[in-house]
Amino acid sequence: MMCSEKEKMLAGERYLNTDDELAADRHRNRLLVDKFNRVARQDPEQGSQLIKQIFHQTGEKVDIQSPFQCDYGYTVSVGENFFANYGCTFIDVGKITIGKNAMLGPNTSIYSVNHPLGAKERIANYEYPGNVTIGDNLWVGGNTTIVPGVTLGDNVVVAAGAVVTKSFGDNVLIGGNPARILKHLN
Repeated sequence: MMCSEKEKMLAGERYLNTDDELAADRHRNRLLVDKFNRVARQDPEQGSQLIKQIFHQTGEKVDIQSPFQCDYGYTVSVGENFFANYGCTFIDVGKITIGKNAMLGPNTSIYSVNHPLGAKERIANYEYPGNVTIGDNLWVGGNTTIVPGVTLGDNVVVAAGAVVTKSFGDNVLIGGNPARILKHLN
């Protein structure tokens, strides 16, 4: 049986990003995200309800400051007590999973998509999902980028401006470009 491009994407396989079904999903989500960005400034509770429609799963308390951007929404799951400050961007082709008690500083970007290194494949619009998985009690400083395929454990603090290109375990302060362990936390 042939899989659709959406099924391939959701299974973490190479897929064509120009697929009509995926384009329709992105368009539908952009309309919801645009509505969120307009509404959230005036009515944070209604904004929170829109995020609960956009994301696959959330805790009861979710607070995202607009502007916020994401491609699909249905690949994002966040735990209870989630906060994202102004200007956060999730390129959510692969799954983005974040545990409870997360705080994202302004302009945090989480990317869960890879593009081929080979020009022919890249020009043909192929992409590869790269899930991002983050544990509980995360604190991310502003202007941080987390790239595809990264896993962060529980109780991780990411210093402002970090570029997180590899995975880290529990109880660490990481920072720099590329991010490295700056301190082990108790």
